[in-house]
Amino acid sequence: MTDVQTLWDFDDPAGSEARLREAADIAEGTDRLVLLTQVARALGLQERYDEAHGVLDDLAVSDDEVVVRVSLERGRLFRSAGDAEAARPHFDAAERTAATAGLDALRVDAIHMQALVAAAPEDQLALTYRALEVASHSRDQGARDWDASLLNNIGMVHADAGDFAEALSDFEQALTARERIGDPERTRVARWMVAWALRNLGRTSDALAMQREIKAELDAEGRSDPHVDAELELLAD
Repeated sequence: MTDVQTLWDFDDPAGSEARLREAADIAEGTDRLVLLTQVARALGLQERYDEAHGVLDDLAVSDDEVVVRVSLERGRLFRSAGDAEAARPHFDAAERTAATAGLDALRVDAIHMQALVAAAPEDQLALTYRALEVASHSRDQGARDWDASLLNNIGMVHADAGDFAEALSDFEQALTARERIGDPERTRVARWMVAWALRNLGRTSDALAMQREIKAELDAEGRSDPHVDAELELLAD
């Protein structure tokens, strides 16, 4: 089966939907069902919620992976539509099934989604740390590579609470994880997060140096990023 992640561009859900549908059209069995769960996710990102639920409704589910993915995507649809309460039981069900089936990467995804719909910051942190523990003890590289996203999320909880010293530590750990994984674009975002925390700690010279470095790289690629430009403007004041 084609690696589902290679068909995804989260900045272009419509294009992702087209690629996923094309792959599903020639796939069979479980592979086809997995791809269709991702079609539902792509539809949800386009706010086409009824269509997305319809895709999931039509799936004949028996395989554990498909069961987990249907629960995950159903929950994501409810969350995206603004109904965290309706989303929560689907994430809980996904986590239970993934744990029983030994599907570590999907289990981590489910726990991370539980954290995203948790109301209290302490619950968000507890769940994200639990996801990080599962990831760190897994033999599945896909599960272990969740550490970068989870550390970033922990950093954001601390940042939202105004604790930028703790957030900086989290973002630095997330950056180290991104460098290990080797995704240049996401590594650049992780560097931006470190610089953002530095600015909020008053370490403006360090933050400015990092943002200028990122800006120079983007310029060399003929690209721009409004978030980088906004930080540079703030740092220039």
